[in-house]
Amino acid sequence: MPEEIREVLAAEQARFKGAAADAGWTRPEGIHLTLKFLGEISDHQVAGVKRALREIGRFEPFRVQVKGFGFFPEASRPHVFWAGVDVSPPLAQLAARVETSLTPLGFVPDKRAFSPHLTLARFRLSCRQPKLEALLEGHGDAVLGDLEVSEFFLWESTLTPQGAQYQKVARFP
Repeated sequence: MPEEIREVLAAEQARFKGAAADAGWTRPEGIHLTLKFLGEISDHQVAGVKRALREIGRFEPFRVQVKGFGFFPEASRPHVFWAGVDVSPPLAQLAARVETSLTPLGFVPDKRAFSPHLTLARFRLSCRQPKLEALLEGHGDAVLGDLEVSEFFLWESTLTPQGAQYQKVARFP
């Protein structure tokens, strides 16, 4: 994630924090775009995942736009507050290639459509956030910037009381 996008997202988080007191806010350095969530896997599985992702091969760099905000699963019972990422054809193709490459290893394909986003906060209670919704009125489609995708990574995340800690395991240009 380019530093200028992280700075914009951190500023937006600061603007929104007072409107959602029960939220756990993602640290700006931990904000990322997930192509495929694998869950807890063994060291043996990690080796297989790295092999499979290397076999995807190189791809042409492309740009995506970070735009808008929203909630998963929906505003009336949110679990996650996010910044959106446009689903450009190259991004959708890359996500599909990752999904397809990992299926033979036993990772079940996601039944939901790929919905790229950057998690800004998680809610402890799944209840409507009227103050946050009010701040979003008229700004829900705000363009926050764009970024070039020229590589992706396999990450390891470790949950700590201070939030998730991320470590790069492998890089795929």
